[in-house]
Amino acid sequence: MQNLRNILSEAGMEFSDVVKSTIFIMNMGDFGQINEVYGKYFTGYFPARETVQVAALPKGANVEISMIAVK
Repeated sequence: MQNLRNILSEAGMEFSDVVKSTIFIMNMGDFGQINEVYGKYFTGYFPARETVQVAALPKGANVEISMIAVK
């Protein structure tokens, strides 16, 4: 999430500009913990979101998040 914050900042945006995110996770059992961390980055406004369990992610990652933001 910090990396996403940095990317948004470089584009002159912040999490309130995110309109949709997709979370890819290796284990749906981790959803609660991921959701808790994810939720701390948004205040009052939560973008559309989908969460998908996948068989594998690049470089052995457990989580990958894609975001679309607009100003």
